Amino acid sequence: MINPELPDTMLNILLADDDLDDRFFFDKALNEIPVSTSLKTVNNGEELMIYLNQNLQTLPDVLFLDLSMPRKTGFECLSEIKENTDLKHLQVVMFTTSFTRGPDLEKNLKSTLLKMGAQDYVRKPNEFEELKKILHQTLLKAVEIKKVG
Repeated sequence: MINPELPDTMLNILLADDDLDDRFFFDKALNEIPVSTSLKTVNNGEELMIYLNQNLQTLPDVLFLDLSMPRKTGFECLSEIKENTDLKHLQVVMFTTSFTRGPDLEKNLKSTLLKMGAQDYVRKPNEFEELKKILHQTLLKAVEIKKVG
């Protein structure tokens, strides 16, 4: 088990999210949890795919991918990533606003995304403390995967 206080592994994080406030709070939360990280952000799906393809030698350890983005959706990006031999091993966490169409549809959505190759599906919380908790848990899993891999 990793020491949850200060894992000695640095994680390179990429956040693909078109919402400026969400990017701000994500960055703020990362700075308040005890995991060493470096964050880069992109604003839409098209920018994400360009970034990934131009940085194949320095891919992030974890990609947090918003579902609803302009130019290319998170679905489209996830599909492209998992079909690309250079990118398919990238850890992708789907990170989206609350799903209001009902728990059964959200459960089906999560199942579909996991089958497509996402490592996790996280609903963006409304509370900052909850965001910190979710990011901490998610990144501890990523540290474990990085150490094993």
